[in-house]
Amino acid sequence: MQAPRPPLGFAPSAAGNLVCMKASLRSRPPGSTASSGLFDTSAALQTAESRGETVDQVLDRNVAELLQELRVAFTGVQILFAFLLGMAFTQRFTQLQAFDLAVYIVALLSTAMATMLLIAPVSFHRIVFRKRQKAALVVVADRLLVIGLAMLVPAISCSVLLIIDVVLGRWAGIVCGSVTALIGLLTWYVLPLAIRRGGHGVTDVENDARPVPGTGLTRGFEPRHSPHAGRPWSRD
Repeated sequence: MQAPRPPLGFAPSAAGNLVCMKASLRSRPPGSTASSGLFDTSAALQTAESRGETVDQVLDRNVAELLQELRVAFTGVQILFAFLLGMAFTQRFTQLQAFDLAVYIVALLSTAMATMLLIAPVSFHRIVFRKRQKAALVVVADRLLVIGLAMLVPAISCSVLLIIDVVLGRWAGIVCGSVTALIGLLTWYVLPLAIRRGGHGVTDVENDARPVPGTGLTRGFEPRHSPHAGRPWSRD
């Protein structure tokens, strides 16, 4: 008879979580391994151990988070792409100078590539659907999202440069476009990379594994004999 499951997010013991993870690994196709270069699943194993989840639960949560981020990014891309496509059919477009046309082409191509990159995880998911390759989906979608966001920086800054150039003049457009690109680089990459390298805001595993009063359960655990002992735990 199957024992009752504990509340979601709680783990009765380290042994119980390890059993769940081993069962998840046994369900993989023959010949697959936990580590295979780019698609290394050791980080997912560490997260599953520290959070008291199975590997499948970790991957499902990662996919849901990626899809939510893609929705946020793609909404802005759709609006920008539609604006740039429609601009070519306006009467004022024929009056643009060579510099403005070059800026427009850069903005249009950057937006088009960002659109393709942000849609790519959807096609990837359809192709590997029910092939138990969700770990590969998480890795590939993560890379595509990062590259797609990088393409948005020149797309947005060139669009601002083009509009301000037509409205206020060349130098005003260059200044506004440069400031837009600088803000994008600082907030999208420099700031998060600096916080990542500095290790700020890391969750305390010991406090996260404290017992819950009146339940006899813990919110997570840190295996004492884990092969990853002494290394920082992934919490995502």
